[in-house]
Amino acid sequence: MYNSERPLVCAIRGPIMLITIGTLFAVAQFTSYGFHRTWPVLLIVLGLLKLMDRVGGGAKPPSGVAT
Repeated sequence: MYNSERPLVCAIRGPIMLITIGTLFAVAQFTSYGFHRTWPVLLIVLGLLKLMDRVGGGAKPPSGVAT
């Protein structure tokens, strides 16, 4: 589980952020909500991705410790 989930979270971080930014700019273009009102969504998405990284085993164990 540790070896398979960490690369997945790292691999999707960039595309998810780009999709979020694109969506926020589309919302700013087609609705009355400007980017200045929707940018906190970026922090929420980044926080969720960091949480997924932690839950999925984001911290590597020390190399000298036997498990």
